[in-house]
Amino acid sequence: MDFENARFNMIEQQIRPWDVLDPRVLDCLFAAKREEFVPADSRLLAFADLELPLPTGGHMLAPRVEARLLQALDVQSDDAALEIGTGSGYLTALLANMARHVYSVDLSAQASEIAAASLARNGVRNVTLSVGNGIDGDSKHAPFNVIVLGGSVPEMPEQLKTQLAPGGRLVAVVGEAPAMQAVLVTRGEGDNFREEVLFETVVEPLAQVKVPSRFVF
Repeated sequence: MDFENARFNMIEQQIRPWDVLDPRVLDCLFAAKREEFVPADSRLLAFADLELPLPTGGHMLAPRVEARLLQALDVQSDDAALEIGTGSGYLTALLANMARHVYSVDLSAQASEIAAASLARNGVRNVTLSVGNGIDGDSKHAPFNVIVLGGSVPEMPEQLKTQLAPGGRLVAVVGEAPAMQAVLVTRGEGDNFREEVLFETVVEPLAQVKVPSRFVF
């Protein structure tokens, strides 16, 4: 498979048509080798417009969803970023390409180990991976300029909003299937937060989050 041609087609046929036009984001998508982060038996699907299951649990976000979230975050070169759900490490690599440093937390030690190996193999150094319940954030390294969740959550995690620096941005896919929305939260001064709905989508739940049970009558 010609991965470079497949990467070009992904960007031109999936990413740009979804209004992702920020050259910094597009450059990252060209630079980060997505095929190096997908499970070996899924390499031929590395650039497909779908979520890919990971052997350790969880899923890789679809490329166009990752790209839209990155564009909304407006990551700057001096930003400190927090990623909840390391997964394959691909979104970690994209963030690291744009930010000063990325702190990424995953519930699975195995997933963190695999992601660390993939990141090292691809020369990504400005990352710190840890194992834990990322939905609680990372108070040790807070505040963050950027926070992103690698899976959906039933409700916006209020505890993560408080770990944003003034002017910081958080993106999360919020809701339960089939009704979910990608939401951007921007912190103003103090405890002032502004929320903006970016788009509707359906994303696999974040492993760290328990979806509330429903009563059945």
